[in-house]
Amino acid sequence: MALGRETKPSFRESEMDGEAKRNNELQSLLEAINSTEILESRTALISQLGDSCPSETSDQTLLFEYLVTFWNDSPCLDASQCMLNKVILHVASKYLESDMSDCPCQFLILGMKASVWCQKHLPATVGSSDELQDENHSGLFFQLILDSLSFSSTSISALARSPIRREKEVMLITENFVVELLSFTKTVILEIEKIRSIASEVLKVAQVVLDAAIKLCRAYSQATKWDSHGININRNEGSKDDKMVDYCNHVISITVCTIENLYELGTFAASGGSLASVLNVSWKGVVSLLQLGKGVLAEKIVVSDIILTLVSLAIESLKSASQALSTTFQETLAISEAKRTFLPIKFYLINAVRISSEFPCEAINIHKEITRCALLISSLGIYFSKDTHLRAASEALAEFLEPTSFLLLHTLLNSAEIKPESKFLIMDWLFEDEIESDSIMLQNNVTTAAKLTAFESLFTVDSDAIPRTKALLLGRVIVFLYLLKTSTVLREEMVLGISRKLECLLNILIHEDIYSSILGLQIPVLCGFGTNPGVVWQPMLSSVLHALKTFIIVASSSDPAWMEVETFLYENLFHPHFLCVEIVTELWGFIIRHAETDMVNCILNILFLFLKTIASSEPALTPNSALRKMSRPICVLLTYAPPAIVDHVYNSALSDDASFLSYVIYLALLMEGFPLDSLSDNIKSLATQKIVTAFYGFMETNSCELGLNISPGSCSSSLPGLPVYALSSALRCSHIENSDLIDDKKTLKVLKFMLSVIHGYTSATETVKDHYARLLGMTLDIISNMKDLFGLDEFEKVILELHNLFASGSTDADAFLYQCKPSLASFMASLSHMEIAEGEGSALFSAVWELYHVILRERHWAFIHLAIASFGYFAARTSCTQLWRFVPHDAALSYNTNTGKETNEDRFMSELKGFLEKEVALNEFTLSKEQLSLLDKEGTALKKLSKLLNTIPQVSGSETMEISAESCVNKKKRKLPVGICEGMELLQSGLKVMRNALCQADSVELSDEISTQISCLEDVISRLMGLSDDV
Repeated sequence: MALGRETKPSFRESEMDGEAKRNNELQSLLEAINSTEILESRTALISQLGDSCPSETSDQTLLFEYLVTFWNDSPCLDASQCMLNKVILHVASKYLESDMSDCPCQFLILGMKASVWCQKHLPATVGSSDELQDENHSGLFFQLILDSLSFSSTSISALARSPIRREKEVMLITENFVVELLSFTKTVILEIEKIRSIASEVLKVAQVVLDAAIKLCRAYSQATKWDSHGININRNEGSKDDKMVDYCNHVISITVCTIENLYELGTFAASGGSLASVLNVSWKGVVSLLQLGKGVLAEKIVVSDIILTLVSLAIESLKSASQALSTTFQETLAISEAKRTFLPIKFYLINAVRISSEFPCEAINIHKEITRCALLISSLGIYFSKDTHLRAASEALAEFLEPTSFLLLHTLLNSAEIKPESKFLIMDWLFEDEIESDSIMLQNNVTTAAKLTAFESLFTVDSDAIPRTKALLLGRVIVFLYLLKTSTVLREEMVLGISRKLECLLNILIHEDIYSSILGLQIPVLCGFGTNPGVVWQPMLSSVLHALKTFIIVASSSDPAWMEVETFLYENLFHPHFLCVEIVTELWGFIIRHAETDMVNCILNILFLFLKTIASSEPALTPNSALRKMSRPICVLLTYAPPAIVDHVYNSALSDDASFLSYVIYLALLMEGFPLDSLSDNIKSLATQKIVTAFYGFMETNSCELGLNISPGSCSSSLPGLPVYALSSALRCSHIENSDLIDDKKTLKVLKFMLSVIHGYTSATETVKDHYARLLGMTLDIISNMKDLFGLDEFEKVILELHNLFASGSTDADAFLYQCKPSLASFMASLSHMEIAEGEGSALFSAVWELYHVILRERHWAFIHLAIASFGYFAARTSCTQLWRFVPHDAALSYNTNTGKETNEDRFMSELKGFLEKEVALNEFTLSKEQLSLLDKEGTALKKLSKLLNTIPQVSGSETMEISAESCVNKKKRKLPVGICEGMELLQSGLKVMRNALCQADSVELSDEISTQISCLEDVISRLMGLSDDV
């Protein structure tokens, strides 16, 4: 036993001794640092703190309290001060990487001091002109910026993962730290161009800071019970929820600060450069944070300004992209390139949609700019579709941008939070009827400089002027079509609002600048169904009809909306513009095809009630009379109806020979193409037999000498030869086959009847010549379909008599005979099926080619078309070889189109060749620029005509009279003063003189305009004539 041996200390005792020793060394080091005033010495001593790692919490807290104290807040005068602060951050970072849960406040305070100090001295450093100092000092300062951002990014990331502490002091420190860090990060990014040496590293760390701030706000918000504590979380002293109120205010302050800084950064990053990552994280952060505390944040942030900024950024990017596409790409653009160009716009719009869907009441405050954005995108899509090399851009807009812009508008119009009255105001503002006449439209055949001017004018349209400007009219059409097509998901009040604006859509479609696009353009349409969903090209008119039909289905389930739709459809059956009538008629046909039988019967009964109300004797044969206008849509609708309904209409309205009213309606419907083919077989056979028998009966009565028994003012004065009109109309619509006309005993009499009509016309007085001319035209149509007559001797006599009538040289001034020339052109085409002996001595051959001279000389565009169609058909099928004889040297198509004077036979042959090649033309519907230009002119003329017709006073319902057989035949006329009767006779004579003079007019536009005015005067005089037998 060794009594003097020392006892070894235990492992635990040794560890405690070592810890005590390190603590003593830390205390000594801290005291030494605190006592020195020399920056370089203090820096060296502080760097030694990184080697000592105190494990006790109290020692760590003490260390960080000293580090915060050691931070030098004085102005940055030289590199030593930057080095000192850099070392402090370096030491603090070692402990931060291990754990900050025990002393978070010290970390946050240090990070806040670093952010404030760096932000304060950044402008002076980047703006310094001392080149000697810059090289050393600025490099060290820039590195300190990176260290400060890195330290703070780690701190805020750790803060988001740490348990939430709700002590007032901790919340205040946390809030100040976040505010200063985000402010510093924003300042650094705004000055990124001045610190290019560390720009890429700064952007990487800044993105981490922004992302961590967003995560922190999300974590805090998820721990806040917004629903329990209400949206108005103001402090209530003494309340038991006082701590929760403090915490909620703390979360709101941090979130609002984060949103505001992200918003500013996102706006700045949109300027371009290398800030794409900042742009992405900033706007996505704004969107995600706004979605957290919707009700609370709306009171603290002007959300409408954020949405407006996004929309403005989208519009500016759209302008730049469109100008670049229009001026740069000379070759065909790829759709992938177009989508890449439009990608930034898509980004802004998506974020605007996300915010607007959460804050519709704020978004509605900027509805004009939102609407302007949608209109611009749609207008540009139409414009790009006109250029072949930019069709990909049009497709990209339709597929990539239009749906998002429409969705942005949809968030306003379909939100449950917005009152219906506000939605109606938007519709009223967007779809006004008044349109300015001096705005600039985008044209398709302009120079690059003109395109730029057009673009500038388009993008500078003020949002307040949108409802009245023409520049965005096409865009308004596309937006309206979108509303129609998406009406299936719209609320009932919006469906009602759209139904009230259907009239406005028609007014836009017939605008002179829109008409040509509706008829002549194909547009890209996004289809999300079928085997290959994507963009397809459709005629614009087809898109309009499809959208309207979709809306009709939706509106049928809402009584108020359906009432508006029905009223719209009924009223526009008499629209003065033919395009509107065609659209409305097509919609009625759609309803008839798909509606239930009871509804179809109800519609047809109402239409026939209208027809009977307006039926009268004098306008039965006038093409543009109200009776004819009403008859046409009824006939079209009946083509869609089942045979049982057509049979019912025929039996109830057309088979009553005793009623004069039925007689008038019968003629009007037949002339407008009553669908005899839609009748059941038995009734069709009876109807056909009735028409043919009536014709042969009338013909036999008048085959020798045509006696029409016409006395001016009588009820039948406008209806002589009704069976001829009936058969001619049925043949024109192909409702009666040629075989139905064959009657060996009677067919020869048809030619004798034709000769009677010709002779009757030549000997008729001016009072009845019009009726003879109409009968002549109708009989020509009938004979054209009776090919069995072509080989008879009497048929040759008919051709010779027609030659004497038309080729005598006096017909140019004969306004009545002028109206027969369309039928003559059809008759001449049918002669291709006839064997004609050629030769100098053949009177028949000479008569035929001289008749072709008559129709080929006509210079009115409509007659030119009929003439070339007739001759083209004849030339392609006749056995005649001397076709050069048929073309006069002064044929209308031989003249120079610019001067209208010089003639050239080659020009005529070129037009004829083009006509003959139509049969093998491509099926693709693509109009040339010249054709679109012609449609522009046509749209202008039709617009003027529709305005003129709208000024004609309409007869009110109280002034209309239902005509019965007795009241028509035996109606007692009122005695008018002699002067009035004489005056009307003078008016009639004057109109005839004007008609004759109009036939010789060279100006087509002048002829059309005056002809319309004369027709209006004729209608008025006809009504006056019906008041008395003395006229």
